[in-house]
Amino acid sequence: MNPVEIVTTQHNAHINPTLHIWGWEIPVYLFLGGVVAGVMVLLGALEIRRGKRPTSAAAQWMPFVAIALLSLGMGALFLDLEHKSHVYRFYMAFQPTSPMSWGSWILVAVYPVLLLLGLGALNESRREWLTEKLSSVKGILTWAFALADRTRRGIVWASVVLGVGLGAYTGLLLGTMAARLQWNTGLLAPLFLTSGISTGAALMMLFHLEEEELHLMVRWDTAAIVVELFLLGAMLVSFTTGGEIGEAAAHNLLGGPYTPWFWSLVVIGGLAVPLLMNVLEVRGKGRPTVLAPILILVGGLALRAVLVAAGQVTSFGALG
Repeated sequence: MNPVEIVTTQHNAHINPTLHIWGWEIPVYLFLGGVVAGVMVLLGALEIRRGKRPTSAAAQWMPFVAIALLSLGMGALFLDLEHKSHVYRFYMAFQPTSPMSWGSWILVAVYPVLLLLGLGALNESRREWLTEKLSSVKGILTWAFALADRTRRGIVWASVVLGVGLGAYTGLLLGTMAARLQWNTGLLAPLFLTSGISTGAALMMLFHLEEEELHLMVRWDTAAIVVELFLLGAMLVSFTTGGEIGEAAAHNLLGGPYTPWFWSLVVIGGLAVPLLMNVLEVRGKGRPTVLAPILILVGGLALRAVLVAAGQVTSFGALG
């Protein structure tokens, strides 16, 4: 009996139930990875700009919050893996031409950098409190505090560099899959990085920062939103001027099934409204509120959910 291979070009989710292979796990992973990337960049930039370690409790503890969020994101990614027992294979080799290989190793490097960034940021009273709570590992903590202090400058810069790498990787992961029309653009990496910085700033603004820290976060978030709007506009222009392939990708966001979600949750609710609120706050005509950061975080998650979902229904097979 000779095996027969069947190739199909069908593109109908009702006929082909395995068409949508990525569920909620991937957007959540990309979102949390972007938020952590933004926090790393912003914490490093904040210390470089001010020339001193963070003084508010929120900024000092933020690296540990980032570790928790990244772990949740990694957990979501693990749930999506088909062969979970093979996850170790990512770390058996390094492939310089593979964004997934780069991302795997960046994620490994992020954890110790965030840990040292957080330990080095704590003031003496918080170090004493942490040592008291973890008295069973007091010797290890004392050594870790000394290491964090000794390598502080390098750790701060490593936080910025790894944050940029992590944020860009979340976009490159999709951008390298050119067969999916929605992802066939070189703008995803800078778009996801910028969105990560904006959502990272939004997360930090939800906590009680000092006035100077909050002022810088609002300004940097405003700049990130402006850049993100520009990149989204450039992406749409590139789609609409990209012939049949680009028009098919643009249709999802300009009249297609994902149009309401994209424009309401991402562009208007997640970018335009928070931008207006930030500008009013910077000019002294508005007061700080949790609404803008929450809208930004919802918009950041919606951006990734929309692009991941739209990318799975746009392919060369769908062009007919």
